[in-house]
Amino acid sequence: MQISMKCSVAVHCLLYIWEARGKARVTSTLLAQSTGCNPVVIRNILSALKKAGLITVPRGQGGAELCRKPEQITLHEIYTALEPKGLSSLIGIHSCDGQACPVAKNIRRVLRRPYHKIEQAITSTMDSITLASMIQDLEQR
Repeated sequence: MQISMKCSVAVHCLLYIWEARGKARVTSTLLAQSTGCNPVVIRNILSALKKAGLITVPRGQGGAELCRKPEQITLHEIYTALEPKGLSSLIGIHSCDGQACPVAKNIRRVLRRPYHKIEQAITSTMDSITLASMIQDLEQR
């Protein structure tokens, strides 16, 4: 289990957009070069970030910009923009429906509460991490 690579690429893109503000017009080609990803992948990620209201991208010419201050953008928002099913897709339960075993019949109910607690803890942690804090980490390196 891991958080999708799309999330790290999205954070990379957002950091780049922030760092390039006022210096360069940020395009999918430029971001593809920086991330090492295919420009199509970058355009899909930018589209998801735009749909989530995190960035704006003028049609045709590029020039992505943040829609909000970095302090107002959380890692959870970034992740959710890219993974619409959210964290519930991160923690799965194996399929054992129809088994006669009493454990198999009840495993989903048994794991529902602990998995929900894990999901809440991850969400809370991701909500406490802002793009601003990641910018600060980047600038300290």
